Amino acid sequence: MSDNHSSKSVEQIEAEIAAARDRLADTVDELHTRTAPQEIARRQVASAKAKFMNATHTPSGEVRTERVGALAAAAVALIGLGVARRRRG
Repeated sequence: MSDNHSSKSVEQIEAEIAAARDRLADTVDELHTRTAPQEIARRQVASAKAKFMNATHTPSGEVRTERVGALAAAAVALIGLGVARRRRG
């Protein structure tokens, strides 16, 4: 060992261990929070909302009517296909 390690008192070593234990506990708590199903779902919803806003609005906040119209047309087409399938089945 180096002189630095051998010159530490027992109290200093115990304090370092306690600090490391506290940091580890904080890290475990943070990982637990990040991996909670509710937190994952919340982040996914926020991400989807942000992507939708980026796709349908300009950086200045104006609506991109051509994209909104295309999305509406696609939604109507999908609903129409669903109705047509139900009538056949």
